[in-house]
Amino acid sequence: MKNIFDAKETEAVIDRINKLSPTTRPLWGRMSSDQMLAHCNVTYEMAFENKHKKPNGFAKFMLKLFVKNTVVGDKPYKKNSRTAPQFLITNAKNFVEEKARLTDYIKKAQGLGENHFDGKESHSFGELTKQEWNNMFYKHLDHHLTQFGV
Repeated sequence: MKNIFDAKETEAVIDRINKLSPTTRPLWGRMSSDQMLAHCNVTYEMAFENKHKKPNGFAKFMLKLFVKNTVVGDKPYKKNSRTAPQFLITNAKNFVEEKARLTDYIKKAQGLGENHFDGKESHSFGELTKQEWNNMFYKHLDHHLTQFGV
């Protein structure tokens, strides 16, 4: 797994994002490029903003039990995997704004560094290691950028 906290990897991901356009079509799935960028922003909103409702104790337990390893593990996501309701983006978004937000979030996470995230509480899974945060951030971005052929 590449290290999203490494400046070179951060720039490589941002270079891939910069290859997108509002008309870039996915190789699979139904999202448009603006929706995909907004979808990727949700992970960072959950890490940095108080914008999304946190799951209750039972829901968090179930997420940790059944979803956590898929999200933070090393294994890549499968094409057309199901997503959590908070990540569903069904309406059109402003491509330029979503792209800028995502690159700003990626740079913010890289600037804070992996040690900032070591032991940090995640929105849905409790405390994560810096490797788990890296896997979650990088794997999700890589999956969707690959989905759009960049």
